[in-house]
Amino acid sequence: MSDVLYLWFRGGSLLADAQRRVFHRQPPSAELFRLPVSREGDSLSLWLCDLPEGETLPEGMSPVPLRALLADSDTAQFAQLSRAAQLHTWHCNHRYCCRCGAPTERHKSDLAAHCERCNYQQYPRISPCIIVLIRHGERCLLAHAAHYGPGRYSTLAGFIEAGETAEEAVAREVREEVGVEVHNIRYAFSQSWPFPHALMLGFYADYAGGEIQPDGVEILDAQWFDRDQFPDLPPPFTISRRLINGFLESAIDPAAAPPD
Repeated sequence: MSDVLYLWFRGGSLLADAQRRVFHRQPPSAELFRLPVSREGDSLSLWLCDLPEGETLPEGMSPVPLRALLADSDTAQFAQLSRAAQLHTWHCNHRYCCRCGAPTERHKSDLAAHCERCNYQQYPRISPCIIVLIRHGERCLLAHAAHYGPGRYSTLAGFIEAGETAEEAVAREVREEVGVEVHNIRYAFSQSWPFPHALMLGFYADYAGGEIQPDGVEILDAQWFDRDQFPDLPPPFTISRRLINGFLESAIDPAAAPPD
């Protein structure tokens, strides 16, 4: 790796220069903690630096929220920023051993937080989640979650529970959040999602029965939408939008959909 670059984190933001560039040629300070982001085989040596709250920002730099940077990223940069953000979250949350409470240090050879006292290693956390678009003929089900802005609708999603397959999680989350049953559950694609450390497994499923009944806690409203009457949708870089676009482009086999 001939080229070495740094990402400077402060909380949930990265520091950018006046041209909104977040990949820097040097660390902001030689004393700051650094963590490798690049992996074996990468052409670029990429490191993250953690700038604690209260420390003076380098001249000409300002914080830019991670979500805004992801929205403007290409596929390669999205992957780099996503990995870096998840490693930064892990570093901030694992400075002490979860088993004995002693301070941790960076492992000498692995990407892990090592406890000298009890010899326990804490590796970066990855939380598997499902996200699903439900089809009923030429319509799809979209929901308005409690944390969305006014008018925003998206696909359903949730964490996979212990001992559960991804397909079982799809059926359970749909049942819990909107009260309907699904079948013909099929995997589409995945996305690493750094809020804070999710691996989103995207699925399509077909409506099998039941009336829409939002749970009123996570989901405030859910409706069937025709192709030409869509509400405000998630931004293009999200996996939810990719699933919706697949539906709009007839990426699902029409023969697999149940009759209206």
